[in-house]
Amino acid sequence: MAPSFDLWAKGSHKGTPVVVKMENPNWSMFELEGPSEDDFLIGNTPTGSREKARGKNAKQLTWVLLLKAHRAAGCLTSLGSAFVSLGSAVRRRVASGRTDADSTSSNENKTVKTSFYNCIKVFLWLSLLLLGFEIAAYFKGWHFDAPKLQLQYVFTSPYGVRDVFDWVYTRWVLIRVEYLAPPLQFLSNFCIVLFLIQSLDRLILCLGCFWIRLKKIKPIPKQDAVADLESGENGFFPMVLVQIPMCNEKEVYQQSIGAVCNLDWPKSKILIQILDDSDDPTTQLLIKEEVHKWQQEGVNIVYRHRIIRDGYKAGNLKSAMGCSYVKDCEFVAIFDADFQPTPDFLKRTVPHFKDNEDVGLVQARWSFVNKDENLLTRLQNINLAFHFEVEQQVNGIFLNFFGFNGTAGVWRIKALEESGGWLERTTVEDMDIAVRAHLKGWKFVFLNDVECQCEVPESYEAYRKQQHRWHSGPMQLFRLCLPDIIRAKISVWKKFNLIFLFFLLRKLILPFYSFTLFCIILPMTMFVPEAELPAWVVCYIPATMSFLNILPAPKSFPFIVPYLLFENTMSVTKFNAMISGLFQLGSAYEWVVTKKSGRSSEGDLVSLVEKKPKHHRVGSEPNLEEMKADLQQEQEQKARKKKHNRIYTKELSLAFLLLTASARSLLSAQGIHFYFLLFQGISFLLVGLDLIGEQVL
Repeated sequence: MAPSFDLWAKGSHKGTPVVVKMENPNWSMFELEGPSEDDFLIGNTPTGSREKARGKNAKQLTWVLLLKAHRAAGCLTSLGSAFVSLGSAVRRRVASGRTDADSTSSNENKTVKTSFYNCIKVFLWLSLLLLGFEIAAYFKGWHFDAPKLQLQYVFTSPYGVRDVFDWVYTRWVLIRVEYLAPPLQFLSNFCIVLFLIQSLDRLILCLGCFWIRLKKIKPIPKQDAVADLESGENGFFPMVLVQIPMCNEKEVYQQSIGAVCNLDWPKSKILIQILDDSDDPTTQLLIKEEVHKWQQEGVNIVYRHRIIRDGYKAGNLKSAMGCSYVKDCEFVAIFDADFQPTPDFLKRTVPHFKDNEDVGLVQARWSFVNKDENLLTRLQNINLAFHFEVEQQVNGIFLNFFGFNGTAGVWRIKALEESGGWLERTTVEDMDIAVRAHLKGWKFVFLNDVECQCEVPESYEAYRKQQHRWHSGPMQLFRLCLPDIIRAKISVWKKFNLIFLFFLLRKLILPFYSFTLFCIILPMTMFVPEAELPAWVVCYIPATMSFLNILPAPKSFPFIVPYLLFENTMSVTKFNAMISGLFQLGSAYEWVVTKKSGRSSEGDLVSLVEKKPKHHRVGSEPNLEEMKADLQQEQEQKARKKKHNRIYTKELSLAFLLLTASARSLLSAQGIHFYFLLFQGISFLLVGLDLIGEQVL
């Protein structure tokens, strides 16, 4: 018995201590001891010891309950504050009275916009009417069992119904079964097939990206080209033309001009063109003064301004390529006004052209200085990271073809000329020239490890306009170049890739099924339950695809659910844009410059300082007193202006439609469908009230 006595001695260890820290600073730290062995030997211990143990355990339980209550109170307080803030924001939006219909710069065709909105309103009012009808039927005794309805009262009287309401509801059920459910189910199955095809395409792209990483495949320039670059003036330094097209880019022109003027390339082998389409006289003078100061520093830079902005960016580039001195250049590097290339950009891209006469384009990927600015920029970063890491890289490695991104790329001028040059027929001139060059047999190289920093839109209004142009332009181009693709002397596989994968699947089918399936068919199946939409279509496949999309940006994993909901929300804008481009409507030809904030990367600025102190200026101070006075007056006016956001009517109408459908799904106890509709409706509500992204002037 001695060993047993020593084992349960007073000084022995009595369980594992648990340290608990209260969040409220008025509470102090204390220890909760785990249950000792005595607590498990109640039958062998004296009565007093048992009572003491029970009192001790009761005290510990009290502290644990207090801790849980404290945390629950904190959560409730946070939720209350969040709802109060949300309510205040909604009240401000409604009080301002500004909607997307008031926007004078909207690039949506008014007729299409009104018709589309009216269709959504019809669905909304119909769903509200049906919801009231279904609730009345539910309280009248009609029981719903998703997705089938139990018609237990249809033939309960000699006349087949119990009363007038039951007769009306019975007729409605028969109409659903005979006439509404079959076409809705057919459309649902059709969209599911498209969904599966597009998901398979995305899965194959991800597998290709995984294979590239596993085998460490990447484009490698000729060894002698790299050595020549490092050898000095007698090495491989072809004449490079650098172009920066811009239009009223007052916020970012200094960063971009400063970055390209510090490119590490022989001064005699580089010529910089600043292609200014600005119609603001103050902006023109600022850019011209900036160019003049860099000219005084010895940089070979010229300023060009067009009075008439024909053809937008394509017309600007086409006009610049017509200059007589361009014939002396072999390559042209293009940067949009918000792009800030690193000094070694040309040294890392141009060598890929040496001894590769069939290479027409070398494209670098984008990185973003403001990707963590707000929720909207984080979600955009997920999309664009997948686009570059997966789509562009896989297509570049395995097909030698991808869509030119319009900036941060270097073209062989001969490839541009043989492909017909820049054309003003669409608003996606970058994709247009890429398709025509591919039809001529030119190959493209994508460099995933060469990054060029830029901005993403920080306001929903700017992002919406950008996405409208990005999704209407490809449909314009598809109609224009389809005959050329069919007649081109390229392989059948390349024609299939261009027509089905590049255009139809990724530019037309994706916005079509995402809007139709999740914003129209899913809510309608709640009111026509005989048409079924499987749970794996609503939840599991979209979740898997969102997980694959977020892999290139693993730090964004906490935003996977907002990303899934936001992508479905944006399907409204993308679907509308796709229709405008496909049917050649007027809005498809309008170019709206994306609003920029003029943010810079600290790393880029430091590298410029270390390289050339006298050139490290991101901008300059114009010495014109009139310009200074104008700028000061403009800044004062902006300071007095109040920022506001708009109410987006289509998104708001769809929010109520989805929320109405979620209320109907409660009657049939469809768990996954209910939660998806509820959260998707809330997502549409937040976007419709413009509660995502920064406010705009």
